[in-house]
Amino acid sequence: MSGLSRLGLAGFVAFVVLSGVGIVAHLSKVLVIAWVAFAAMAGGAVLGGRVNDSMHAKQLVWAFGLASGAMITSAAVFLVPSAISHQAEFGGFGIAFGILAGFSAHTIGHRATHLETALDHTSIELTAHSLAAGAIVGLVYGNMPGLGLLLGLTIVSHKGPAGYVAAHRLRGSGKSVSVLLLPAAGIGIAAISSALLHLPSDPAINGFVFGFAAGVFLHVAMDFLPRCELGGEVYEVAQLSDNAHHLLDELRTHAVASTLLGGAIVFGLWAVISRPM
Repeated sequence: MSGLSRLGLAGFVAFVVLSGVGIVAHLSKVLVIAWVAFAAMAGGAVLGGRVNDSMHAKQLVWAFGLASGAMITSAAVFLVPSAISHQAEFGGFGIAFGILAGFSAHTIGHRATHLETALDHTSIELTAHSLAAGAIVGLVYGNMPGLGLLLGLTIVSHKGPAGYVAAHRLRGSGKSVSVLLLPAAGIGIAAISSALLHLPSDPAINGFVFGFAAGVFLHVAMDFLPRCELGGEVYEVAQLSDNAHHLLDELRTHAVASTLLGGAIVFGLWAVISRPM
């Protein structure tokens, strides 16, 4: 077993141990979200590690589109109103700074991938992203236990396609896919830890924190939008086709349909869940 694989296993063990802490602390919703995120990324990694170079571009577009559409809708419906209701101005600043922080982290993180390190760049980037997202998920649910599971589950829905793409890249470069156990467990490690922290009962602080969470997740969701342009994730797959440009034109329709459907699914589930019994 390689060092990277040991690192992935260590992350999984830490996640299991912290899950026990979460059970004792009655963090049931956080645990469900964390394990769904783990299963989504691990499952995506298994599929991505086995798929050959002819993997279907439409599948990738629909995976990213459904996830991003659901995330955008969930953040806008469940987090933005909460941030504004706590304190409108600070909630608005939180949303703005969350989007800007997400962009900054993504940009700086991309630059860091060009540095020579002993670890795989893809795994480092995914782990950092998972820890940041998990910290926000835990903070939100730890301080607003009344939030439903729908928000958290849609927020982590992108972990499946992210694991799929990462595993395909690792496999293509001859590296072990098992290292993705670390980012898969990362969201749970950070979520359980941050859920134990309680914010002061200050409307301004809560408004900013929930706004920041909404902004970060909106940025992540928009980053996962299936853009069918040169140089993107979809293009990397589509260019394997003999007729890449025609395929990209076709995929643009699927990109629009998948994102709209992702948002519509959240609306439908919300309508069913919120209906009076």
